[in-house]
Amino acid sequence: MSGNHPGVQAPRTVPRDSGPELVLDIERVLGVSARQTIRAEFRFDPASSLLVHVELLVEGGPRVLWRIGRDLLRQGLYSESGLGDVRIWPAPSAGEATTARLQLASGDMAALFELPVPPLAQWLEHTYELVPAGQELSAIDWDRATADLLQDPAAQSD
Repeated sequence: MSGNHPGVQAPRTVPRDSGPELVLDIERVLGVSARQTIRAEFRFDPASSLLVHVELLVEGGPRVLWRIGRDLLRQGLYSESGLGDVRIWPAPSAGEATTARLQLASGDMAALFELPVPPLAQWLEHTYELVPAGQELSAIDWDRATADLLQDPAAQSD
């Protein structure tokens, strides 16, 4: 556990060539007074630095993976962010926001979650130390990426 946040585990590192991981117990909002605790694993890969991978692990259920824009996630901790399938905004509070709401939608289904802001904000800031804002595309080999796009799919590769 980490700090005074129940259900929060300290960030841990995933295998080499990958970035930091954060494991949180978050709440799925089922109704006004009904909630379900869900384990959420947040992963950041510096090679794919525009995204945060969020895997939701429901006890006795399938794992669900969402890829969320890193900037969208960070902005949503402090102000409304996102459109369509992924939206995030700070939960109403008397002082500094300690939780944020994340809505994920697919087709005609949607789920609403409540996330603890302090550990998630700290973890996100660490990802920006690894790959600063505006530098996400600087490591791409554009010649190779272009060649891959232009390659004939029927051609054999060595």
